[in-house]
Amino acid sequence: MQQKRVVIVGGGFAGMSCARALIRDSAIHVTLIDKNNYSNFTPLLYQVATSAMYTESVATPLRHFFEGSANIDIKMAQVNAIDLQNKIVHTEDGESYQGDFIVLALGSIVNFFNTTGAEQYSFPLYNLVDAERLRSRIIAVFEDADRNRQLIEQGILNFVIVGAGPTGIEIAGAIADMLNIALPKEFSIQILNKACVHLVDHSSHVLAPFSKESQDYAAKILRERHVLLHLGLLVNEIAPDHVLLSNGDKINTRTVIWAGGLKAAALAENEKISRGHGDRINVLPDLSLEGFPNIYALGDIANIPGPGGEALPQLASVAKQSGYWAARNILAQINEKQPTPFRYVDKGIMAMIGKNAAIAEIGKQRRELKGFMSYLAWLGVHLTLLWTARQRIGTFLAWVWDFFAHAPVFQMLDRSDSARINWGKRINVKENKDVAK
Repeated sequence: MQQKRVVIVGGGFAGMSCARALIRDSAIHVTLIDKNNYSNFTPLLYQVATSAMYTESVATPLRHFFEGSANIDIKMAQVNAIDLQNKIVHTEDGESYQGDFIVLALGSIVNFFNTTGAEQYSFPLYNLVDAERLRSRIIAVFEDADRNRQLIEQGILNFVIVGAGPTGIEIAGAIADMLNIALPKEFSIQILNKACVHLVDHSSHVLAPFSKESQDYAAKILRERHVLLHLGLLVNEIAPDHVLLSNGDKINTRTVIWAGGLKAAALAENEKISRGHGDRINVLPDLSLEGFPNIYALGDIANIPGPGGEALPQLASVAKQSGYWAARNILAQINEKQPTPFRYVDKGIMAMIGKNAAIAEIGKQRRELKGFMSYLAWLGVHLTLLWTARQRIGTFLAWVWDFFAHAPVFQMLDRSDSARINWGKRINVKENKDVAK
């Protein structure tokens, strides 16, 4: 019997889960295409950015996952078009891959919401390169401040985070922990006393998906750790050396971290298919596209309907479960059976606020857990979500070291292009081009 061919576009949680489930069947051949040759664990990127974790702990080569599997090919390529009718994936290097089934799992990209200067001058935190660039910038501003104290008056030690969702809360808490726990071993208290973390969000509260009790707890912990909350305000402009808020306030800074939201990866915008909020692809309950029963869209790129008809959130757990379910439906179709509607098992939501402090709302009933026990639960859940035993061991050891030694594990300026600030000119941190004042 000839193998059925499945082409998966995207090597994140959804694509990887689908591929791993499909290759268990020798009657299927999978081609997995991604622009990178690795898969990164996005929930822990903020820990790479704050020197709490090694890069290798959150990124693993794709080929490593499938060693010894004869029925999968890994292709590092940028996809630029998909012929849904003929089920052909085209890449920028001129190659084409045809399958009996196509799985779109490209994930999401940062949504700047047309904010002036955001794309040019802020640091998003949604992939491994983002995390490394931000880590280098954070280290660099402290080195520059230590070398020239006059730069502190120009706001070099102000860190502005845009967005008070889980990503924004976690990076705010992590930088606060650096200032309060880790960096006093390396820099003088006179410098650290001038550092400040600002968290800005248009909502009147942090962590919109959580309960009011969880929101209040998170805000309380952040304030105790000296994070300044600017709630109910928009960011109107981001410049190389400041942020302008909707109330007219200006915050001088050289480090703006964008955690303001996501939208579907760019390929979804180019296809003549139904899209919903955030340019996500609308899918049927079985995760296929209407009119294209052999085309599936999964994870962050898809508007996956939940029990009440609302789209499920862009979470790692949704992506992984949808990947496994799509594989199940593809196998059903191959065996001439009907695909079944996706049933998401809601295990709850979690957010780390900082050392010894986290919040979790468990299960559909959202049973609340706060403080140290929630902190331990967060660590445990994220360890189990990591793909490999090596990652789990390395991450666990890094967390143990951080807990007892109170010191970052990795603090080298490995991306000096992102770290460098030209104090005579403004610098575009995205393109690394000098811009005349």
